[in-house]
Amino acid sequence: MAPILAAMTDEPDWPALEGQRPVFLLDASSGLEARILEAWIERNRPDGLDPRSHESIRIPATRRRRGRSSLEALDACLAAGEEVLLAPLRVAWLPKKRGGTRTVRLSDLLRFGDPRDPGRLRQAWILRRHPDRCRIVAGEPAPASEVRHRWRRAGGADLAQTTGLAEFVARQAALALERAERRLRGNRYKVPRLVHEDILGNASFRGGLLRLALELDRPQREITADASRILREIAATHSPFVIDIAAHLIRLLYTQGYGEALHYDPEQLARLKALSGRYPVVFLPSHKSNLDHLVLQYALHEQGHPPNHTAGGINMNFLPLGPIIRRSGVFFIRRSFKDDPVYKFVLHHYIDFLIEKRFSLEWYIEGGRSRSGKLLPPRFGLLAHVVDAYRRGKAEDVMLIPVSIAYDQIQDVRDYAAEQSGARKKRESFGWLLGVVRRLRAHYGDIYFRFGDPISLAKTLGQADPTAAPDADETNLAVRKLAFEVAVRINQVTPITAASLLTMALLGSGDQALTLDEIHRALNELRTYARRRALPDTGARDLDDDAEIRRTLDTLVDNGVVSRFSGGIEVVYRIGPDQQLAAAYYRNTIIHFFVNPAIAELALLQAGEAEVSEGADGFWDAVMGLRDLLKFEFFFAEKELFRGEIARELDLNDRDWEQNLRSGAEPIRALLRRFHPFHAHRVLRPFLEAYRLLGDHLEQRDPEEPFDADRCVAACMALGKQYHLQHRIRSKASVSQVLIRTALRLADNRGLLQEDGGRSGRRAAFAEEIRSTLRRVDAVEALAASRRAGLID
Repeated sequence: MAPILAAMTDEPDWPALEGQRPVFLLDASSGLEARILEAWIERNRPDGLDPRSHESIRIPATRRRRGRSSLEALDACLAAGEEVLLAPLRVAWLPKKRGGTRTVRLSDLLRFGDPRDPGRLRQAWILRRHPDRCRIVAGEPAPASEVRHRWRRAGGADLAQTTGLAEFVARQAALALERAERRLRGNRYKVPRLVHEDILGNASFRGGLLRLALELDRPQREITADASRILREIAATHSPFVIDIAAHLIRLLYTQGYGEALHYDPEQLARLKALSGRYPVVFLPSHKSNLDHLVLQYALHEQGHPPNHTAGGINMNFLPLGPIIRRSGVFFIRRSFKDDPVYKFVLHHYIDFLIEKRFSLEWYIEGGRSRSGKLLPPRFGLLAHVVDAYRRGKAEDVMLIPVSIAYDQIQDVRDYAAEQSGARKKRESFGWLLGVVRRLRAHYGDIYFRFGDPISLAKTLGQADPTAAPDADETNLAVRKLAFEVAVRINQVTPITAASLLTMALLGSGDQALTLDEIHRALNELRTYARRRALPDTGARDLDDDAEIRRTLDTLVDNGVVSRFSGGIEVVYRIGPDQQLAAAYYRNTIIHFFVNPAIAELALLQAGEAEVSEGADGFWDAVMGLRDLLKFEFFFAEKELFRGEIARELDLNDRDWEQNLRSGAEPIRALLRRFHPFHAHRVLRPFLEAYRLLGDHLEQRDPEEPFDADRCVAACMALGKQYHLQHRIRSKASVSQVLIRTALRLADNRGLLQEDGGRSGRRAAFAEEIRSTLRRVDAVEALAASRRAGLID
């Protein structure tokens, strides 16, 4: 007992007494821990204080529980009605100090298990050999009357048989100890310990289950059992041990194919960490790769952030991955649960719990991985739950954090290209996971994080009023606007990578192979435009000289995205037809930066075509027509803001553009020729050609035939293969299920899928609108070729 009785480092003080008798609540996982705590009490008892004036009661241990611990002693103490001071105590075990800091190494975890949660034998060994690793943690003490008041306020007085006072007190003690231990260890391990007990014991949760039982005409006991089972299916079960192991394994994994350093701004993450100390924050990253969550988790862990509660599809809950990622912070959601009111109710309260307790959340605003490289339309479900929790007063504010995760290259791109061409998505399984790991053995460059400006729900939606009756239409509109703004901010901070710019340059040359000098000139044009717009980039110098360009091209060649021919006088590079979908993926990651100038080019062509020019009115009509045509592909600003964005594009190329628009067809065409570089052919062709496939199919289709979306997509894919063989479309990237399904959304929005769509001639008009727009794209491509040949400036 000598080591136990010795004073320890940084011991807490004896609780301040104001006439109450102290009752120490000992959270001990072993007899040794209980003896350590009793020794601390004896050692720190103030002089003159009678040893019989305080009491020690063991409560159920929050670590290494074995069976069901008794609460009889605590029950008896509370039943006596005496005003005592409840003071929680726990033993914390620290990792070994290395280089001045206490860190957990992978070797520690694999050899002996978590050094912060040792078994009984290892506790004795640590205490004997390294007593500095044993600390006493004291939770904030509270008078019994105050805790009893909290219990009554939580509804415990009405349902004491399910959630007794002693159980509530033990839970409050454990939470107080968690907060105290977090101050010792740091916020990296801020994880909920008693999720099931807190949610299932919540009065409003129990009341909601009773209402559900009455509505569904089912026994309450059965509904409660269902809710408990569903909560276990959904909830993350964080383990500091697994969090640390996961961090080490993630680093080992991603460094197989990527650079060791993840590229982000530490000061930005420090600000977000401070923000998460005040409000619940919701990280909303783009979704490009299966690595997205893992590398974001590692970046946050590296900077001392607690792990996010991350929503994952139930399809990822397979052995051995599911249990591991659940313990590192993932909670699993079914793909569909609209017909399960109990599931919806439990998920709703789980989100409430996380928001109320200020835990950080994370999910992909797009829902799934983008197969085209372009940001997908946002999903609203979980965001609606968060907005609802905020409006019901679960938090003073909630901060939404848009996150762009960008890769020089990704290992999934060939799978994405295959799926766009009609292949089935590979089902997640252990074999699939091994395949993901094997593909990481190639070299894919680096990974970049950019964080958009946080969006405050309090500033966006106004202060919450829990007493106000919710307006469903108003809430739906607010959620849609928030999701749209998140997507816009993700796009705004997405950095331009070397691969994205190179593929844009090569795709802009059509089928023509380019020499290194020609690629360099095309890149310089694009980079000059990007600098004029102050567009974000990776900060790297990958495209500054021919050697660096060649290195990037070589990695694209190695990964099957670009073809190289070196048998002639000069080495030439080209993106072949079967590589276009993969190459388009990288181009599409930054395509949003170049859509507005492409629209301006096509609108100038249209305005300059008329024999009697309609001038500025004709131009702006054409701009808005193209905005409407592409509204399901890109995130456009509100109409007046969008006009301002187009005006700034014109101003970049000619300060006198307004005068030229009013001066007739020739000045308008001259204005177009001053655009540097031209964008429409390299940016919009694949989308418009995919729309042409649908337009031509609908135009030729019997309007009386019942419409089936899947058969329509298959027919358009077949038509696309035919058109490409006939050179009626130029880009094989147009033959994409993703693009055709987006075209279907547009056609449905225009009422072209109903039976009267063909009879009214609207389908034919739609097809002709696409064909005429493509003719203008051809004209822009001809201008670009003339400029390369030196025929125009």
